[in-house]
Amino acid sequence: MTNNCFNKIRSYYPRFSEKEKQIADYILKNPEKIVHGTINEVAEDLGVADATVFRFCKRIGFKGYQAMKIALASETIIPRKEIHEEITEEDNEQEITEKVFKSNIQTMENTLQLLDRVTIKKAVELISTADKVHFFGTGGSSIIAMDAFHKFVRTGVKAYAFTDSHFQLMAASQLTPRDLAVVISHSGTNSDTINILNVALENGAKTIGITSFPKSPISQKADVVLLTSSEETKYRSEALASRIAQLSIIDVLYVNIMIKNKEVSQESLEKVRKAILKTKI
Repeated sequence: MTNNCFNKIRSYYPRFSEKEKQIADYILKNPEKIVHGTINEVAEDLGVADATVFRFCKRIGFKGYQAMKIALASETIIPRKEIHEEITEEDNEQEITEKVFKSNIQTMENTLQLLDRVTIKKAVELISTADKVHFFGTGGSSIIAMDAFHKFVRTGVKAYAFTDSHFQLMAASQLTPRDLAVVISHSGTNSDTINILNVALENGAKTIGITSFPKSPISQKADVVLLTSSEETKYRSEALASRIAQLSIIDVLYVNIMIKNKEVSQESLEKVRKAILKTKI
């Protein structure tokens, strides 16, 4: 993760508690007060305890208030330009195009800051050691699950995915402790997806959750959680923006598996290429 304080706050913002959002808003609006002030002064301005501000600093990845203060000082020297801009009805086609792309780039950068080496390593290990890997997701997330199948079937991993939620439930009921369920849900609160996760857990399967909310049921239940970050705008929902980040996480896992199981993956990839070649003129 980088030490960019502003980016970290924006990355975590949708997942903050109301008290944390209060502190986040204060920092974003008054960075100079953090740089030139003490933790006691900030806590007094906000009407909270010093410990609450300290815990916030830890929450976004700093060792404490002083570390966050140093990071902010280096960032406020250079005037900041907002990457994420609101789309308006007055924007022309080119302006909308640029803002959508910039928003996607911001989503990717924010998500990158939420990922860490240890969590990715655990996820890769679970995939590489599983007998079968099932990708689950309903609604828009089912598209991500199918994309994951499309990639992982090339790696030699026994990968599966279904678009129908009833088929997914039936597949989850057949999992064993040697299998892995990768459950995808932006909100982490979709009832169908939670039911699928519960069935997988009841059968002893290992689980990976890909979601945007660490306090959601899926985050609380999955063995490994990979978090995405996105911002909602007037013309674009947070869930839509998170798809870009979810697809990128799938790519990260896919490439890691291809490298980790190089010989098997290459052999499987060649078989897939050979089969697909027959469909081309």
